[in-house]
Amino acid sequence: MRAHGGTLVKLPRVVVAGTRSGVGKTSVAVGLMAALAARGLRVSGHKVGPDFIDPSYHALATGRPPRNLDAFLSGADLIPRLLSHGAAGADLAVIEGVMGLFDGRGSGDEASTAHVARLTATPVVLVVDASAASRSVAAEVHGFATFDSEIDLAGVILNRVGSQSHEQLLREALQPLGVPVLGVLRRDDRLVTPARHLGLIPARERGQAAAATVAALGAAVTEGVDLDAVVRTARTARALRKRAWSADAAVAGRTVRGRPVVAVADGPAFTFVYEEHRELLRAAGGDVATFDPTHDESLPDGTAALYLGGGFPEEHVEELAGNGRLRASVAGLAVSRRPIVAECGGLLYLCGRLEGRVMCGVVDADASWGERLTLGYHEATTGSDSPLGPAGTPVRAHAFHRTVVTPRAGGSPAWRLGDGDSEGFAGPTLHASYLHPHWTANPELPTALVAAAGAVSRRKVAT
Repeated sequence: MRAHGGTLVKLPRVVVAGTRSGVGKTSVAVGLMAALAARGLRVSGHKVGPDFIDPSYHALATGRPPRNLDAFLSGADLIPRLLSHGAAGADLAVIEGVMGLFDGRGSGDEASTAHVARLTATPVVLVVDASAASRSVAAEVHGFATFDSEIDLAGVILNRVGSQSHEQLLREALQPLGVPVLGVLRRDDRLVTPARHLGLIPARERGQAAAATVAALGAAVTEGVDLDAVVRTARTARALRKRAWSADAAVAGRTVRGRPVVAVADGPAFTFVYEEHRELLRAAGGDVATFDPTHDESLPDGTAALYLGGGFPEEHVEELAGNGRLRASVAGLAVSRRPIVAECGGLLYLCGRLEGRVMCGVVDADASWGERLTLGYHEATTGSDSPLGPAGTPVRAHAFHRTVVTPRAGGSPAWRLGDGDSEGFAGPTLHASYLHPHWTANPELPTALVAAAGAVSRRKVAT
């Protein structure tokens, strides 16, 4: 990737989109990343939307941090800049879409795959599930190719094709459209990735099994997809004309001195943290130190603030409950009035109990499995003064969980939602809720957290 004149960035790239959810879009995108990386290319993986799980497989395939491109959470103007930032040093970027190509927020296509493709001027490769159709696939592709004239539908990959004769029927049906068939993948149950209530099981939880899945997907794509044609397609993408996003620039003038330690939960139970959040904490002056609540018995030395991201603590409740020393350390951190910020899974860990098992007891609430999935975007404002700054700060966020916390909110809520409801728990040293904002849109949030950590460090020095 090269920059010209300070703001012109040449980055070969493709969007891997689907006609709908469930067509094998993630398998194709991850396989494509792995196959191109195996050729010696430096590949950058990106995910449209807020999802944390699919990007965990991107990281395995590329060896680079996963990145998200969410036009609702970060704002449309930041999307090309975040793409340039996340793909810095890469030879090619693969952007995995979300749901169907044109499915966005509400009845429009805000934050959809098509929206991101337009914002980044990226050619689209459409994944089609051909398992139960032949000529009808041509009608489907024709519709996608003509629905939005601003979308460059550069080719299709036919997935779950049954046989050589089935493939021939599909190719003959598609030939009059002039949309290239870039690949054909056969039905193969060995390539199915295990899933549960919120989608795929995160790669970090599967260990070597996840690595084997990525390798198998890469091999399948290498065999069935014309990789040279994909690279040629990627190279047709126009130069990006906006300067890459920078954490240092985002927090310019608000850096805290002294490098206070901000402990960030990691490990298999807490995998839901955007990479830009760590970058912003560092740029704001924080010394980011990770720890694993499932087995580390103490917080990092000198911890001045705690950031508990999301994940699946409910799937690791026995390990978390059994690590009493760390739970006591977290509770002690709260008693000593050091700042704590928690999102979703982090909130569950701070509760008194999770599925009947003892947790940290920082929040006066209990958590348990719910009857239905809760997901969606929210517009909210901070409900109380907290380590994320003063009350009234507007943010955009998303929720993604199948647990419930009782009560839902404290007397000083973390957020006030657009529908008038309250969400989460907050106070001068606590901000805990189900919502995930993307701090690139609100860099004042991490700078406030690091500033609060810096105040703790100065207080310790003074005493």
